[in-house]
Amino acid sequence: MSEFEHDYPFDPAYGRNLDELLDIPAPAPPDGFDAYWRDRFAAAAGVATAPAVGPQEDERDGCRIFGVSYTSVGGLRLGGWLVLPVKGAAEHGFVIGHGYGGRQEPGADVPLPLPRSAAILPCVRGMGSRSRRPGIPGEADEHVLHGIDSRETYVIGDCVADLWCAASALLELVPELRRAGPGGSARLGYVGESFGGGLGALALPWDERFACGQLTVPTFGNHPLRVTLPCVGSGEAVRAYREEHPEVMDVLAYFDAATAAGRVGVPMMVAPALFDPAVPPPGQFAVYNALPEVRELHVLRAGHFAYEGEGEGVEALAKARREFFGARLG
Repeated sequence: MSEFEHDYPFDPAYGRNLDELLDIPAPAPPDGFDAYWRDRFAAAAGVATAPAVGPQEDERDGCRIFGVSYTSVGGLRLGGWLVLPVKGAAEHGFVIGHGYGGRQEPGADVPLPLPRSAAILPCVRGMGSRSRRPGIPGEADEHVLHGIDSRETYVIGDCVADLWCAASALLELVPELRRAGPGGSARLGYVGESFGGGLGALALPWDERFACGQLTVPTFGNHPLRVTLPCVGSGEAVRAYREEHPEVMDVLAYFDAATAAGRVGVPMMVAPALFDPAVPPPGQFAVYNALPEVRELHVLRAGHFAYEGEGEGVEALAKARREFFGARLG
């Protein structure tokens, strides 16, 4: 029985309690999974991102906010925001992904998880106010199907590369971050929610510049199970497409956030929800369950759903996030 009253024609809790959710595994990787992603990372690492910073647009919460643009794979120029401390040099760095609604402004991503931080808030290709591009749909249910018939053309792979290139741009713009970690390594944290959470799980196993990450209600977890669960939004678009094109599962296997999570080698905190009409909780928990033992769990009552007391949950998650990153980047 769901905790919340709702009008959906399906149960957004999917009939599972917490113990059952914590037992959901990740799918086995397809042949060449690791090599595929290592090759994609190598290609992204070779991009000259040529970041350019625009005029300051805002100042709040101890941060100065600027427009920024950079080059990603395929020579595509993308936009977003650069956040710098008002005073002093940055001591930590963050790449902050966005949900499938895109990003129109920095919004609730500022204040940053830790003070005295720098961050890049990219809009991945096709999404948000600064990375709309001809030929790439801007609506979630169309974007998630763009190029889906091949692992080489599926837009999700390029969106992961957009995050890697965003990290490269941040390190070029804030070079002190390269010297922030042991042995002169970069010490970056990743934060992503929903779409950005799934992209983060796909991105972090291959990029040693990240020291840790936090994912909230991550999507793309356990596709074989996920496509059997009715939902709303981009997930439902994929489920419907698979019903007509079952062969797409061979492609989706390379973009499974739970499969990738098993290869993450840094501390992670995941905040999955028990009730979520847009990203079925079984897929979210599959991402958490696949992580190595250096992991923290912060269970949410609901995701993608407004409810009484939601503000308290947001504050509790923000506090847990600060503590998580403070212990690893502080």
